[in-house]
Amino acid sequence: MRVSEVLPATGVVHDPATPEGRAWLESVYARDDAAYVRLNMITSITGAAAGDDGTSETLTSRIDRAILGIIRAHADAVVVGAATVRAEGYLLPRATRLAVVTVSGDLSGHRFDDDGASILLVCPAGRADAVRERAGLAAAEVVAVDGDDDLHPTAIVSALARRGYPRIVCEGGPTLAGRFASAGVIDEYCVTIAPVLAPAEHPFLPLRAGGAPRTEPAGLLVDDAAFSYFRLRTRS
Repeated sequence: MRVSEVLPATGVVHDPATPEGRAWLESVYARDDAAYVRLNMITSITGAAAGDDGTSETLTSRIDRAILGIIRAHADAVVVGAATVRAEGYLLPRATRLAVVTVSGDLSGHRFDDDGASILLVCPAGRADAVRERAGLAAAEVVAVDGDDDLHPTAIVSALARRGYPRIVCEGGPTLAGRFASAGVIDEYCVTIAPVLAPAEHPFLPLRAGGAPRTEPAGLLVDDAAFSYFRLRTRS
């Protein structure tokens, strides 16, 4: 499967299955900033965050998964909500830590294959002990966030940075992604649009009226299966 760079319009076609094509794709998504917050999600044309099986697996593609791996490899932590862990049956990223935002510690349905050594449990400070116990991941690192149960994205980002995880990619789900976007903590949006029509009762990125972030296009790739890969940067 090949991919073309539409923005900027170079007219060059690349094959990420080759070493040269993979290196090119990595250069497109590389970030050398000391700290940042990216959003990386996939959606159908209709705005659904999941396909027929209720997960993103039925929307994704080989190139989307390659981009996911590249973005994760450049991050210190992948941030997801506990509801997404339960719905998607999350696997651990290969090259970075998984930071699960949770109030209860309920991570049922996950597919972690160790005792949580690569897991960060991001939770309210007052619930740290209860969250650790319910999660049942003995080696997980608890990142306690000051404040009440309604964890603010700014507080989450700050708490992770203090622990040595300043480069963050948020993978949702929609509720967490929408809160991060509305709070203005995201500086780059990486969104894959799958050529699929799927029911979308709730958008993949819910935003408040009048609260949408100001962005400008940073890049657009299109592959020969009609998947589109957008990058948007936040404008100050």
